[in-house]
Amino acid sequence: MRIENAALNRCAWCGSDPLYVAYHDTEWGVPVHDEHALFERLCLEGAQAGLSWITILRKRAAYRAAFDGFDPQRVAAYDATKQAALLVNAEIVRNRVKIAATIKNAQRFLDVQQEYGGFAAYLWAYVGGQSIQNAWPTHAAVPAITPISQAISADLKRRGFAFVGPTICYAMMQATGMVNDHLTSCFRYTMLGGRI
Repeated sequence: MRIENAALNRCAWCGSDPLYVAYHDTEWGVPVHDEHALFERLCLEGAQAGLSWITILRKRAAYRAAFDGFDPQRVAAYDATKQAALLVNAEIVRNRVKIAATIKNAQRFLDVQQEYGGFAAYLWAYVGGQSIQNAWPTHAAVPAITPISQAISADLKRRGFAFVGPTICYAMMQATGMVNDHLTSCFRYTMLGGRI
């Protein structure tokens, strides 16, 4: 659901593309605790590596279809035949390494769920279970990595995850509301708990 008001102040990164604006207005920075949604975000952030987020956002529906709604149990069981089918699917990014990483990450995701009772419990523990409320005045002030994203990255890599560098982890933190990185001038900032 798009917030219909072109006059609202928004973070400049979403530009004027209706899909990007809707994503900014209704999803980015909203706290996510749902397991499937977190697995999807982990996969799509990895798929984005070296590309723009809008490219992946435009392909998100196709990704959901190709990867069985990002059900980690189903993805973890993908075999060589399924991988081959994904590699010829023109609707997604056909990168052999990224596709293999998604399957590997599903397997590791299930391990974390078993150990912590849920991936959300594991991930949100890094921020004490609550969104960090930043107060950035400009896009240039927003960091690409933080000590927390570095810690998450290091632990995920230790557990065998792939495409989980500190920049990808911070983008995931921003997208899943672990941090509120809307600019203070953005109308979403206070809606998501920021205080001016």
